[in-house]
Amino acid sequence: MKHRILILGAGYTGMMAATGIALRNKTSQVTLVNPTDLFNERLRQHQAAVGQDLGAHSIPDLVAPAGVAFVKGRAARIDAEQRLVVLESGRELAYDVLVYALGSATPRVANAFTIDDPAFAETLRANAEGVLTVCGAGLTGIEAAAEAAEAYPGMQVRLLNRGEPAGMMGPKARAYLRRSLYRLRVEVRTGVTVARVLEGAVELEGGELVPTDVTLWTTGVAYNPLAAEAGIAVDAHGRVEVDATLRSISHPEVFAIGDAAAIRQGYGVIHGTCQSGIPSAAHTAESVTRVLQGKAPKPFRFGYIHQPVSLGRKDAVIQFTNPDDTPSRWYLTGRAAVAYKEAVSSSPLKFYRSKTAIPARMTGRTGGRHNRLDNAPAPTVRTLASH
Repeated sequence: MKHRILILGAGYTGMMAATGIALRNKTSQVTLVNPTDLFNERLRQHQAAVGQDLGAHSIPDLVAPAGVAFVKGRAARIDAEQRLVVLESGRELAYDVLVYALGSATPRVANAFTIDDPAFAETLRANAEGVLTVCGAGLTGIEAAAEAAEAYPGMQVRLLNRGEPAGMMGPKARAYLRRSLYRLRVEVRTGVTVARVLEGAVELEGGELVPTDVTLWTTGVAYNPLAAEAGIAVDAHGRVEVDATLRSISHPEVFAIGDAAAIRQGYGVIHGTCQSGIPSAAHTAESVTRVLQGKAPKPFRFGYIHQPVSLGRKDAVIQFTNPDDTPSRWYLTGRAAVAYKEAVSSSPLKFYRSKTAIPARMTGRTGGRHNRLDNAPAPTVRTLASH
């Protein structure tokens, strides 16, 4: 009997885990489940939002060379006792090992779009001379505001946030980012809290109404409830509680990776980014292989490298970081930063097309002393929680 390995979610982490496990375990049955068969480039959603054609990448075509079977469907329920995943169609998929890679999303808010809403790009085009209000000035909000301002010069773009945009960056990188937003004519309002979004206006705490034609919501994080509903141990936010090897603390046949997992390091719980998600997936591919060989998996170690943010197509800023994601003294701006960011954003697809498994040690700053090892050719960063 082949070992049945099931991966839920075909984002950056699910794709890396599926191909990595399949390439390492030729005699195992590796199945990847996702609601759509087109790969969503979350690192480039701000570009898609202004109508840029990113191309269509077929998930089955990307994973087929590694020997991964693809099932199009949405998981409705996990039966952790019987080791079954039940799809909305009623189809049942049995597993010996489950990799939970369902990620995170921005909560839906009435009268507002999220960055992954296909209707957002069309609505922006229809309001090219109108007002766009972006609620939240994390990296997702900043990139969306800058991209829209550059793509639609006649649009008034407003960014609302409690604190300074990109507050996690160092003062020099943050100052450069603020100047770039000013150059793009993005109105930045800080010290405000959005109470609710109405049709045609955003209401702030205190009652002020800010007129708007289009509202983009980029703040907050929501996690899929499937794990909690199945009785798999989760933290207060709904992320799967894992041990040092990324195995569920309640169900050792379940591995959780990326945003979907509460991964603890010496400096705290990793926040969801592609920068940390891909290394967690590559590590899990090696860990699953060790388990199938009767060996114990090894602990996962990770340190951050950078915080990259696009400021339209012609500008960017990269804040390099310490392993705990605090800003270092080094940063990169302008054309050099654009080239760096483009390399970062394109690298994951190269991994999935590879016919050779990427070693876990190649996918991040890993090891006890957090060595600087980049995702080949460059590390990646982003989720809706922070980018």
